[in-house]
Amino acid sequence: MDGQRHDRLWRLVAGRASLRTAASGWVGVVCAVTVEQLDVDAAAVTVRTSTPSQDLIAASGPWAESLEEVQYTVGEGPGVTAFGTGEPVLVSDLRAEHTRWPGFADEVTPGVGAVFAFPLQAGAIRMGTLTLYRRLPGALDVDGLGDAATLAEIVTTALLADNQENGETALWTREETPGFYDEVNIATGMLAAQLQVSLGDALLRLRAHAFSKHLPLTEVARAVLNRQLRFDSATD
Repeated sequence: MDGQRHDRLWRLVAGRASLRTAASGWVGVVCAVTVEQLDVDAAAVTVRTSTPSQDLIAASGPWAESLEEVQYTVGEGPGVTAFGTGEPVLVSDLRAEHTRWPGFADEVTPGVGAVFAFPLQAGAIRMGTLTLYRRLPGALDVDGLGDAATLAEIVTTALLADNQENGETALWTREETPGFYDEVNIATGMLAAQLQVSLGDALLRLRAHAFSKHLPLTEVARAVLNRQLRFDSATD
């Protein structure tokens, strides 16, 4: 049954090759198929590492992009937890999980009812997450859960395929393909050098400012790069 499920979903992905772009590759196609086939409203794939660095590879639309950025800004959420534990995180009612991710929940409710995050793994290597969002609360049924887990496997294959097609250099690190959070990475480096703190501490300061002002982290980073925002000491 799992083999049949995988074959059925992979054929759907292959049949939508026209949706593929240079920026998001096959991963973007999988996001589109995920929203078509499952009872969810949005899907996003984020590559993560053990450091705070991450990048959004593909999303089904602007809403998914904004929700992934909230997780990046506050440093918590179902996707962050799924990557850290290596286990799926299935939240059928986000309101009931407010104490688990208070920063994330405060920013996205009542607009988000349910979230389902799946870690992406190739052998022992954990690569990122596939995160699915629903506007209304509700669990995935058994078939939907099986499809979601299978699509997470297909996303991992798609990441590796995009990697191979680009000369052994991962799609999200190619110089000619700007990363979704490049401005954050550059601003973090600038702030670390300015304040003589670690990159992790610099990112925490950017996140704290973004969270306190209810701003996207990318907007705060852009203000730092444009010299519109300064942190004059390591305690700011």
